[in-house]
Amino acid sequence: MDRHAERMERFQRAGLYLVTSEALSAGRTTPEIVEQALHAGVRLVQLREKEKSKRELFRLACRLRERCDAYDALLIVDDHLDLALASGADGVHLGNEDLPPNAARRLFPEGIIGVSTHHLQEARAAADSGASYYNIGPIFPTRTKSWSGAFLGPEAIPELSACCPLPFTVMGGIKRNNLEQVLAAGARTVAVVTAVTRAPDPAGACRELLKIMRQYS
Repeated sequence: MDRHAERMERFQRAGLYLVTSEALSAGRTTPEIVEQALHAGVRLVQLREKEKSKRELFRLACRLRERCDAYDALLIVDDHLDLALASGADGVHLGNEDLPPNAARRLFPEGIIGVSTHHLQEARAAADSGASYYNIGPIFPTRTKSWSGAFLGPEAIPELSACCPLPFTVMGGIKRNNLEQVLAAGARTVAVVTAVTRAPDPAGACRELLKIMRQYS
């Protein structure tokens, strides 16, 4: 099995996808949140810190790489391919204003490359873009992303997932009280931010979310 295939096999087994935000972590640091999540069983982490400088992000990515290695977890870096490569991350997640996925694939042939999609045309285009997976969202209203369009709702998941053969994730306002809605709609890799980062007990929140997800695996 090649490196990309091995990474994607682990990616699809992970289920819960923790996306970081120190600004929304109730005064705790991202390494503190990630350590608790890893200890609770999370095996897929995305470093997403919009307020930090490149130098700060690089130091943080290297620190999270070390901790993810200790738990055999995957590390994805948001937006910045150079930081993903320099820190030894497993992949990069690219938005619509970032480097095109095909260009990223040439530089990172063994890496996981994710893309954001918000409607049918973007989901269809993901298959030919060089991406490893695509994200469907935002599903519900969320504080972690400024968004002027309509929130998709869980009913969009079957439609958008049917039009592209790649693995997909879902994101946007997903919490304990609506998780089962996205799982019932077919999602199996669910990205969350504040459901974990703002929880009084992040490890406990992860365990509860993972327990629910295992009922649909």
